[in-house]
Amino acid sequence: MRREFKLPDVGEGLTEAEVVRWHVKAGDTVKVNQIVVEIETAKSIVELPIPWDGVVAGLLAEEGQTVDVGVPIITVETSEGGAPVSEETKALAEDLVPTPPADGAVEPGAHGSPAPKEERQAVLVGYGVKTGATKRRPRKPQGSGTPAIPAADPARVEANGAPAVAPVPPPAGGRVSVLAKPPVRKLARGLGVDLSTLTGTGPQGSITRDDVHAAAEAGAAPAVEAAPVVEVVSERPEERIPVKGVRKMTAQAMVASAFTAPHVTEFLQLDVTNTMETVQRLRGFRDFADVKVSPLLLVAKAVLTAVKRHPMINSSWDEAAQEIVVKRYVNLGIAAATPRGLVVPNVKDAHALSLPELAGRLAELTETARAGRTQPAEMAGGTFTITNVGVFGVDAGTPILNPGEAAILAVGQIRDMPWVVDGELAVRKVTTLALSFDHRIVDGELGSMFLRDVGDMLEDPLHLLAWS
Repeated sequence: MRREFKLPDVGEGLTEAEVVRWHVKAGDTVKVNQIVVEIETAKSIVELPIPWDGVVAGLLAEEGQTVDVGVPIITVETSEGGAPVSEETKALAEDLVPTPPADGAVEPGAHGSPAPKEERQAVLVGYGVKTGATKRRPRKPQGSGTPAIPAADPARVEANGAPAVAPVPPPAGGRVSVLAKPPVRKLARGLGVDLSTLTGTGPQGSITRDDVHAAAEAGAAPAVEAAPVVEVVSERPEERIPVKGVRKMTAQAMVASAFTAPHVTEFLQLDVTNTMETVQRLRGFRDFADVKVSPLLLVAKAVLTAVKRHPMINSSWDEAAQEIVVKRYVNLGIAAATPRGLVVPNVKDAHALSLPELAGRLAELTETARAGRTQPAEMAGGTFTITNVGVFGVDAGTPILNPGEAAILAVGQIRDMPWVVDGELAVRKVTTLALSFDHRIVDGELGSMFLRDVGDMLEDPLHLLAWS
C-alpha cells in the first residue's frame, strides 16, 4: 500500500514550512519514528519522523521548496501483510496533520464571524481568512446619447503617406466619450496619441494597445510630443534574500511589538571589575568544572534577583481583559543570533535554579540555538529577555521588547576605561546596560529602580548574596 505523508502543522497554527534537508531518498527503507526530513517553520528548524515502516517511493518536495501544511511531501510503500500498526503509531499519523475545519468554521487566530464557504487560501495566523471568490464591477454601458466616432477615411492620405484621421467634432458637452482601459489610456498619454481621434478594433469598439501603437507609428497627429522612454539598467551588484522562516516571523513580531507597546529605554554605565574577578574565581570551583562561566551568568542571576524585588517588571499586558498579568515565575529569554535569524529561547523557571544549574541551562540553550535546533516550545512563554550585544563589540542599544513581555535588558561590551575610584583616576572594566520597558506597565520609577538594582549587583556581587 502506498501512503502519502503530508506536511504537518508542528504547532502554533503555522500554514507553511520550507524543506531544509532530506535524510532519505527514493528506495530507502524507513522505520516508524525515523527522522526523514528537516523543515524550517516560522519558528525554528524541526525534524519530522515517519509514522510507518516501509520503502520510500518518492520525495514530493525539493530542498529549499516552501510547502503548505497538509500537502504530501513523501510517499512510502508499506506492506499490507506486515505487522499490525500500533495504536500509538496510528495516533501519530493522524495527529501530525490536523483535520481541516468544516465550512463556516472560524480560522485559528481570527476574530469575528465564521469564515465564508467560498474557496479559502492559506493566511498568516491572526490575519483572518482570505477568500478566493472575487467579483468584478460590471462595465458601465455607453449612454444612448453618445455620438459615434467616425472611422478614418482611407481615401485621404497625408503627404508623408500616413493615413489621415477624420476630425471628430466634440459633442455638446464638450467631451468625446472613448472606450479604453486605463493601461491603454496611460500608454496613449506617454506616446502623445489623442484617443478621441482613433477607431477601436477591440470588443464593442474599444481601443486596444495595438491601436495606440499603430497610430503612434503612423504619425497620427500627436497632440503633445511624446517624451523619450529611457530604460535604466543598474550595473551595481545586488542580492535579494527571500524573507521567510525565522526571519519573517521575527520581523512580524518586532513590528507588532514596536507599534503596540510604548517603549522607553534607560541606560546605566557601571564598573564591573568586581564581577569579572568573581567570574574568574567561579571558574575554579568544582561545581562549575563542567559548565561555561561567563559574565552573562552573573547578569542573569542579577536580573532574577531584581525581578524578585520588583515583580511588576516581569509582567504582560492583557488587552482583551484590560489587565496586567504579573508572572510569579521567570522564563528567562536569551536572544541568540543564528544564520537563519534571531531566536529567543528561554530557560523555564529560571528563578528556581541554583547558580551551577543556571550556568548549565544557559550553555545548553545557546549551543542548541547556534546549531539551529531550537524548538518552538523552547521559545514560547518567555517573561523577561536579556540580549548580549557586547559580544559584537557594541556598547549599547535600544532593544525592542519580545512580544508579550514588559522589559528587555541589553548588555554592552566590557572594556577597559578610565574611571574615578575613591577620588582618583583608575583603569576599570566598564559596561553599559540598556533597559527597554513597556510604559503601560512599567513607569520611570520602577524601571529606574530595577536597572539600578541590577547595576548594584554587578558592581558589587556581594549584593547578590544579600538580596537572594
